[in-house]
Amino acid sequence: MEVPITGFMVHSDDGSGHSHSLFITSWDGRPVRMHVHPFAGETSVDVGHYHRYAGKTDPDPSGVQHVHNYYVETTVDDQHAHVIRGTTGPAVPLPGGGHYHLFEGYTTVNGRIPHAHRYQGKTGNEAAY
Repeated sequence: MEVPITGFMVHSDDGSGHSHSLFITSWDGRPVRMHVHPFAGETSVDVGHYHRYAGKTDPDPSGVQHVHNYYVETTVDDQHAHVIRGTTGPAVPLPGGGHYHLFEGYTTVNGRIPHAHRYQGKTGNEAAY
């Protein structure tokens, strides 16, 4: 089965390497709407403290199977912060419509005593972008 797709590709070379991004504008003749998800949580307790985080995923198309990239800096606790970065799992449908994504990983290493924290959660429902 072939599904007609239209879109455009963007070339990028920010000095760290050559890359391309594909942006889909229609799927099977229907315009593609972009959306984001809010996400928030608390990290694990390590070296006597934890951090909070909150942000929004990068936009991705609605109506097709997809994942989202995310990036956020944690709160400053114990005189330092960490970066949380990754890619969500695939969309998980909600009974009343919409969907969410699971995410998990480890923060960057930082602190007077170098360490990382574990984080995990699920995004909120999608929001049109």
